[in-house]
This record gives sequence, structure tokens and C-alpha cells, in this order.
Amino acid sequence: MRKPLAVARRANVQPFAVMDILQRVADLRAQGRSVISLCAGEPSGGAPLAVSARAAALHSSSMALTYTPPLGITALRQAIAGHYKRWYGLEIASGNVAVTTGSSGAFMLVFLAAFNPGDKVALARPGYPAYKNILKALGVEVIELDAGADTRFQPTPAILDAAVAQHGPLAGLVLASPANPTGTMVSRAELSALTRWCADNGVRLVSDEIYHGITYPLPDAVDPQGVCAWELDRAGVVISSFSKYWGMTGWRLGWAIVPDDLIQAVDALAGNIALCPPAPAQMAALDAFNEQSYAEADAAVAEFSRTRDYVLSQVAELGWVDAAPADGAFYFYANLGPALAGFADSGHYCAALLEEAGVALVPGSDFDGVGGRSTVRLSFAAGYDAVREALARTGEFQRTRRS
Repeated sequence: MRKPLAVARRANVQPFAVMDILQRVADLRAQGRSVISLCAGEPSGGAPLAVSARAAALHSSSMALTYTPPLGITALRQAIAGHYKRWYGLEIASGNVAVTTGSSGAFMLVFLAAFNPGDKVALARPGYPAYKNILKALGVEVIELDAGADTRFQPTPAILDAAVAQHGPLAGLVLASPANPTGTMVSRAELSALTRWCADNGVRLVSDEIYHGITYPLPDAVDPQGVCAWELDRAGVVISSFSKYWGMTGWRLGWAIVPDDLIQAVDALAGNIALCPPAPAQMAALDAFNEQSYAEADAAVAEFSRTRDYVLSQVAELGWVDAAPADGAFYFYANLGPALAGFADSGHYCAALLEEAGVALVPGSDFDGVGGRSTVRLSFAAGYDAVREALARTGEFQRTRRS
């Protein structure tokens, strides 16, 4: 008799519900249904033209696309360092740049290098679920910080002090600004306070900055792209990606800015886990840093801004409440308020909206296991026209349900 085989306990993580929703969207479209998906955090415009042209040239040439160094080709590491000089005035050695298989690969490498099983790492709730799930799979104890509307869904030193008092010393803090799902950002003063707190308490800061550049600042804003954590303290790790600002989600290319004490460990782990990031993506991404590519990305951000303005103008009509201000990224996160009447939770609301009106949103339970049963996330990366039609359908769906 065959002895039963086990599944590793570390694999017992919550699946990302948005992936199931996207599959249902595909099924409905295959049936001929008109479906507007506002689920994925994915710019609809794709990569800059120069990046796509470079990729086409690479694949039509006879170049052998072989392994690269584990942390990426030198030219790309230098180009990323130059990007930090351009946006933040920061001088960063290219040797501190680790090119990775998307920001997801960066998180895996950094979490492996920085934290031991049993360490406690804090992160805000609501937040991007993959942080928690990767950490849990690595045996790290996740301390969720209840960061609500009163702190703009971001952690504060006072919240961290309370977490330490309740759970004991922390080894790390994962911070996202702009954040997914709320789009909220921390100011320079707020980030300074958090970096000081981390330094005083021996806590490694991991700063997720993948939405930098997709921001909606006032005309006189001092930090229009966002504040880079390395402007304030170089003991932490900064993680970013080509996926959002440059619209290169499927290219699977990200990076981490890694302090000296971690870079050797990240290098060794990278060589063992993935050997190297995708070679053609690395070579093509060099053209992401030319003037035309920056201009194209900024034009996409301007379109996000127009769409965001429309979404914000419709909140009162929809009746949603306690909305996050969406300082950056391309997400709108809100409590359904009266619109939830008649539904067990936001998951049931989203399921009905998809089946009846052909609009796909993500229930907040993906991002907040405590308060997310009444919230939803809308991605306005799909574009102005798609969002306008989706909100019209959503409004009609809600009116029909009330009648």
C-alpha cells in the first residue's frame, strides 16, 4: 500500500484571489461576454517603444542569449544607479544594485538574506498579500499592523511601539509608498521618523518603491516622484521594478538597492535560486532610461491622473465611504458602505457585479483579513474609457439591486 505523501507546511499560504477572478474574466470573455476588468495592477499601454524595438532586434539577431551574472549585466546595474541620480539626486554604486526576476524575485532574495525563521517582521494591514505569504513560507512570523484611515493606512512609530510591546522585538519592517491597495504615500517627514525608529530599534527596513513615478503631486511638491528610503538611511533595502512606471509587467524584471552587509548574501542566493534574471529583458531594459521612454512613461502617468480624477468624482454617486486618497499608484480602495446591503461581504458583492454587470473588482479580503470584508480595490490602470464604462455599469448594478 502506497504511503501518503505530504505537502510542506510552508506552502499553506492564502492564494491571491485576484488570480481566480482573472480566470473567471477569461472564461466569461470566452463565452462572448463583455467584461471590463479593473483587477490587475497592470498598465494597459505596455513597454516603451524603444524597449520593444530593442527586444525585437535582439530576438531577430543571431546573438546567443546566455546566462548573465546573477545580479544582472553591468550596463543595466549602472543605468539603474543613474536613474537614482536623475530622480533623487542620489549617488549609488552599481555594485549595490541587484537586478532580479521582477520585484517578486527581489522580495524573495532580500527576505532570505535579511531574516531568519522565527524572526518577526511587521507590515501594514491592508497591504499587498504577497509580502505576508512569502515571509510566512520562509518561516518568518508576520506582525500585521492595523493601519487605518486615521494614519492614511500607513504605519507610524507609535503603531510600531505598540506592536513591540505586544509581540516583542521586530527584525524587519516592510513599507510600501505608494502602497497597494490604498495608493497612500508617506511624506519625507514620516519616512524620516520611520527610518529613525528602525535605526534605534535594530530593525531592517524593506521599502517597496515600485510605484514611484506614478504619483499625483501638487504643482509645488518637493518630492514629486516619492521619497527614496536611501535618501535617509542606507541600512535598509529599496525594491523597485520595471513593471509599473514603465509598464513592463510580463518582462519580469525588477531590482533591489542592497546595503553592503547584505549584497554578498543576495548575490549568492540569486546564483543558486534563479542563476540570473532574463537576459533579453535586461538588454532591452537599457532603453527604458532614454529620454523618449521617460516621456512615454510620464504620458501614461498623466492618463492615470485623468482617470483617477474621474474615479474620485464618482465616489459620492457610488455611495462608497472611507476611501483612501490614492496619492500614487493606480488603485482606489474604499468601503462599499450602503452598497454592501444585501451581500454577505465584498467578495459576494464582487462576484455578483462580475456575473451580472461584467465588471471585475477585487474584494478587500485579499489585502485585509480583518476589515477587508466590506472593502474593494479598483485598478484604474485599465484606462479612462474602460473605467468610465465600468463605473457606469457599477452604478446601474447598485441601483438595480436597491430597487
